[in-house]
Amino acid sequence: MPPELRIRSLPPPPGPGWPRRFVAGEEDRDAVLVLAHVDITPRELRALAWARGNARACLRAVIRSGRPSDRRAATEVRPEHVRARLRACGATVIHQADQAYPPPLRDLHDPPGWLFVRGRPLAGLDPAVGMVGARSCSPYGREMAGWIGRGLARAGVPVISGAARGIDAASHRGALEAEGWTVAVLGSGIDHPFPSSSRRLLEDIARTGTVVSEYPPGTPASRHRFPARNRIVAALATAVVVVEGAPGSGSLISANHAMELGRDVLAVPGPVTSPLSAAPHELIQEGAGLIRGPDDVLEALGLGPPATEDAPPPDLPEREDRVFRAVAGAAATADEVAASAGMPQDVVVAMLASLELQGLIRDVGGRYERVRATEAP
Repeated sequence: MPPELRIRSLPPPPGPGWPRRFVAGEEDRDAVLVLAHVDITPRELRALAWARGNARACLRAVIRSGRPSDRRAATEVRPEHVRARLRACGATVIHQADQAYPPPLRDLHDPPGWLFVRGRPLAGLDPAVGMVGARSCSPYGREMAGWIGRGLARAGVPVISGAARGIDAASHRGALEAEGWTVAVLGSGIDHPFPSSSRRLLEDIARTGTVVSEYPPGTPASRHRFPARNRIVAALATAVVVVEGAPGSGSLISANHAMELGRDVLAVPGPVTSPLSAAPHELIQEGAGLIRGPDDVLEALGLGPPATEDAPPPDLPEREDRVFRAVAGAAATADEVAASAGMPQDVVVAMLASLELQGLIRDVGGRYERVRATEAP
């Protein structure tokens, strides 16, 4: 048997997680920075770690018996160069034995041995909600993801997603709009935004939230890295919400990770005629919780509704006051506001327009929600 195959056919580890002394000193820390560039899966590397005991011994095994490409990476990568790139992008590295390493990741059968982190430390994430869904989402899906992200953030619940286009980006932006904590988990290097259009979003997240990757600086995005990224999103979350996804989409992969880890799986229903409703409807049929908005997510977590909006101004005319009171909690359409206020729709539409001009409410994709005093111009 070729030596590189022996590394990949080691027996399963005798216990969960990584060996206690996998990173026990500076040599091991240097070795981790090199091993991060080697194309061995976390499951394979964890088996090697249990067989060898520490990171520097794993690195020696790769240099001696790894595939040619792995041996080349193991001998050419210089830890000091990696550290320089981490400093340049404002990132640090945490190891599985560090206090900053999130305990929920240890629930994985293939937990990352390290994480590269930008921004806020990951301590105190529990409870948190993972938000996943279609990249090519509909306006409805984008609106729902942003609304849920805002509602969770207002209630102090961190929002975790993958920084992709569509549902991921809308979830992050919703949390940022509410000045909450959002965590972006990348399927590329910590300094490599993907897609490139997410660069500004990731910079915004790094300023107030957290950007995370198990891949070192310079690592390009790759198809096989996105399912690996999804397992981290699911593990960090207390519950995972699926907003749109076609049949067989990556949303289902994330949901399966969550179910395997014992996390709650929640889904937002959509039009039955839309292919993007396939994934959430399939999950609902299989027992996932049906989510109509942030209140339902918070209820599933055993928490109260989002932080209440500001009290209505005392000097509003009677009809505007009734409409303003009807726009409470969940964003609502004009029809829903009219039904709640018990007023004719044409009158409600006029009142909504007046309240919007006053900066008290806003129209988000055809639904109306209040503007908090801290958000008002």
